[in-house]
Amino acid sequence: MNQAATSKRKKMGLLLFLTVLQCAISSVNTYSVSNPNVVLLIADDLGIGDLGCYGNRTLRTPHIDRLAKEGVTLTQHIAASPLCTPSRAAFLTGRYPIRSGMAAFSRVGVFLFSASSGGLPSEEITFSKLLKQRGYATALIGKWHLGMNCESNNDFCHHPLSHGFDYFYGLTVTNLRDCKPGQGSVFLKGVQMYLVILIQILGVTAVSLAVVHYVSFFKVPFEALGFCLLITCISLAVLIFFFYHFRHLNCFLMRDHQIIQQPLSYENLTQRLTTEAVRFIERNHNAPFLLVLSYLHVHTALYASKMFRGKSRHGLYGDAVEEMDWSVGMLILGQILDVLENYNLSNRSLVYFSSDQGAHIEEISSSGEVHGGCNGIYKGGKSTNWEGGIRVPGLLRWPGVIHAGTYIDDPTSNMDIFPTIVKLAGAQLPYDRIIDGHDLMPLLQGKVIRSKHEFLFHYCNAYLNAVRWHPRNRRGSSRFYRTKEVKFIVKRRQSRKDLLKSTILKQLLVLTGIAFYVRWN
Repeated sequence: MNQAATSKRKKMGLLLFLTVLQCAISSVNTYSVSNPNVVLLIADDLGIGDLGCYGNRTLRTPHIDRLAKEGVTLTQHIAASPLCTPSRAAFLTGRYPIRSGMAAFSRVGVFLFSASSGGLPSEEITFSKLLKQRGYATALIGKWHLGMNCESNNDFCHHPLSHGFDYFYGLTVTNLRDCKPGQGSVFLKGVQMYLVILIQILGVTAVSLAVVHYVSFFKVPFEALGFCLLITCISLAVLIFFFYHFRHLNCFLMRDHQIIQQPLSYENLTQRLTTEAVRFIERNHNAPFLLVLSYLHVHTALYASKMFRGKSRHGLYGDAVEEMDWSVGMLILGQILDVLENYNLSNRSLVYFSSDQGAHIEEISSSGEVHGGCNGIYKGGKSTNWEGGIRVPGLLRWPGVIHAGTYIDDPTSNMDIFPTIVKLAGAQLPYDRIIDGHDLMPLLQGKVIRSKHEFLFHYCNAYLNAVRWHPRNRRGSSRFYRTKEVKFIVKRRQSRKDLLKSTILKQLLVLTGIAFYVRWN
């Protein structure tokens, strides 16, 4: 009987020990997923087919591939827009850009000038604002592209520091060919056709007036000839001034509210961005931090430091991709990993890598070199809602919390990052607005096997192009439906004959108007 009592006490003791152990493990797991450090790495115009972990065999991206090996790979990760400005607005707010007013009704869907008065509205709630309220140190390093000022050149109402970031080092607009001498001009391509037509109209008008005045068909006041000549000269002067001063006025590097380099220099720029990121983490290792490193790679104008220039098999574009991979290695898997290990932060840091949209496959330099990337098997690229324009890399790494080497084939969105990190930080999601993203943690940890996205809507600027449907009761690929009623008109490219006819018609209309004006006055 004593033996039975002793055996029972042992069993009870073992049960008590296991219960205490389970509680301890549960408390450790709860702590490990609370208030993590968050590092978000965003490439610019990087194609899903540019990375080894998504099938590329000719570009060397070992550090980004290691992120995939040690974390989760999202195979259907979708950007909310195929353009920079609206996609980044959706990423920061967790909402479709049309909800925040960041979807344009015009053809140009992004901000091009630092003097633009538009930007991400102050009423929008970004994940940086919510994490800052929870005691996080927050920083944005690199590209912003969501506006700067409202009514004056120093109110900074759209600046990153007005949207929850404590520290900013980078560009408020974007990287453009016009910012780098010898790389051509984005604007010249856009205006040259209209410029030629304008000069033709004004020139033909002036010559025609001079001829009819000379043959005495009717008397033309010299003021009219002078006015045409003046308008022509002013137009040319404004254009020359714009292109001559654009680089100085629009391409500059800022630290917080101060311009520290004007015009922007590309020399060792990626190294400078990486160094700033390292220093930020070192300064804030005692508290949870949010770091958004928004690369300028691989948006044109392309650039690469001497260490990487000419080393890849894909020209300057490949050099830029491989330099960005080096930066990821230095930041997450190299120099900063040592920092995280030294401060016991490695297992308390969530890392996310993606691109704001697909590669711009039509980019050709002035010398004829291909400056666009690869979207793998997917059709289309940047600025289109074909799959190549919106399907982007999606990699997440969090040792001890996310299972390494996992693949998730269900649809996810870059808008999902907002609710994911807000909940991890212990903040409340806004209740006064619709949040289109969904928390990824249950999916990443295998607690659920299906994404919450039954529908994803694809807009071209403010116009709905297509809907992706992922039925809840079915596993496998999604269905993709394009809208049949297109609410905007895509004009076909005019042939030279059409353009000539149009130009002549405009010139005749101008001459007729002037003739009637002179005749009746």
